[in-house]
Amino acid sequence: MSIGEVLALLQGEFPDVTVSKIRFLESEGLIEPERSPSGFRKFTYMHVEQLRFILTEQRDHYLPLRVIKDKMAEELGRPRVVPEVKEVRLSRAELLEASGLDEEALTELEDYGLLAPVARRYDEDALKIARSVGALAKYGLHARHLRAVKAAAEREAGLVEQSVAPILKRRAPGAIGEADEVARELSGRLLELHAALLRGSVRSVLGG
Repeated sequence: MSIGEVLALLQGEFPDVTVSKIRFLESEGLIEPERSPSGFRKFTYMHVEQLRFILTEQRDHYLPLRVIKDKMAEELGRPRVVPEVKEVRLSRAELLEASGLDEEALTELEDYGLLAPVARRYDEDALKIARSVGALAKYGLHARHLRAVKAAAEREAGLVEQSVAPILKRRAPGAIGEADEVARELSGRLLELHAALLRGSVRSVLGG
């Protein structure tokens, strides 16, 4: 996993964790991700488990890092079975079954550009989109109503692209990995901002 993917796994339980925090813990020797030849950090579920342990000890017991490091060596030192992560690649029939959509609704999603198969297969994001649209349909919102959401996502992606372009232009070793980390962190922050703005707008609509 990249550092951004690790961040996404942890932020639900630890909202204050950041990429900088993970890098700091690495600099202190509490975690040791591998590096690709280009310098890109490579994390495993073992590192996620270690980070979860560290963050829990800090939050619940206010322990200094030196003590946490010793405690982690004792409690996490034994070998662990790392779960295998399988990439989602669904056929059209499998996507329909997994999402609960019917053929007409899926076709509408594709017609409006909300999702598209790659080599006739649908990935995890396509499944999430299909399920979300299926849930929204219960409130009378269908693909044709969600073009504004897609347009907003594309504008936010443009902001990310604008931010990482200078990194990629350097063509230095590790630039792609650094750009990926920055893009993932920016995406997370934009999602947080989007959610906060949406909540504020909804409160205004309700007169709150």
